[in-house]
Amino acid sequence: MEKDIKTVLAECGFGFKKKFGQNFITDKNLLSSIVAKSGAGGGDTVIEIGCGAGTLTRALAQTVKRVIAFEVDTSLRPVLERTLAGYDNAEVVFKDFLKVDMRALESKIGEYSVVANLPYYVTTPLITKLLEEGKKCKSLTVMVQEEVADRLCAKENTPEYGAITAVIALKCDAEKVKRVPREMFTPRPNVDSAVVKLTVREGRVRVSDETLYKKVVHAAFSARRKTLENNLVNAFKISREQARAVIAACGVDEKARGETLSPEKFAVLSDEIKKIL
Repeated sequence: MEKDIKTVLAECGFGFKKKFGQNFITDKNLLSSIVAKSGAGGGDTVIEIGCGAGTLTRALAQTVKRVIAFEVDTSLRPVLERTLAGYDNAEVVFKDFLKVDMRALESKIGEYSVVANLPYYVTTPLITKLLEEGKKCKSLTVMVQEEVADRLCAKENTPEYGAITAVIALKCDAEKVKRVPREMFTPRPNVDSAVVKLTVREGRVRVSDETLYKKVVHAAFSARRKTLENNLVNAFKISREQARAVIAACGVDEKARGETLSPEKFAVLSDEIKKIL
């Protein structure tokens, strides 16, 4: 019979470290639900980032073909040896995922999905790395702070809509699939969480220059109180007349602000700016 994870942590003398944002999930129903929401199945390879005590790793290993779990805290080694005992399809790599060479990793494992309870302090850099450097990632099902989840899945003309929303929309369909109250974690964090599924769909938004698209998006949100015109003038050193012309060519009001543009409108705007740069 599997020991309660809190007992295992205590027996291994593990102490939670605030710098790693460690909040572990122990509820088996919740863990099973996260695996189910990911859609990962028997033939799949899954990458987990920040595996902690290995409870989600174990739930994944019971369902999928292979789990490669990354963890930065080496003091969790004895905990993970016990949590994952008998699961030969689960491999733990003690390394900072932000420093992983994605090309080398993908050449070894092929297509994969990501399923993870992401450490809050590195949520955005991790998602950005996977979407920009990962070429074989099919989907990301990740637990994040609820306010971050709302931003990732937001629609234009809402307070939550921002640069990260429009950048993710370039390649992914984003869906908030489950709310997770703070009481479900050990130790209990100060915020509620949510599970977001990002399904990768290359070419979801058609644009001629992805790098320029991202620059346009970041420019549009660089000063939210300013108009799109002002932000474009400042970011790209173009004249007001040029800024107004590209905005008009997109069928957007000249006094519009960045949060009113859908990802598709940003793509049109990016392509119009490219013509004058």
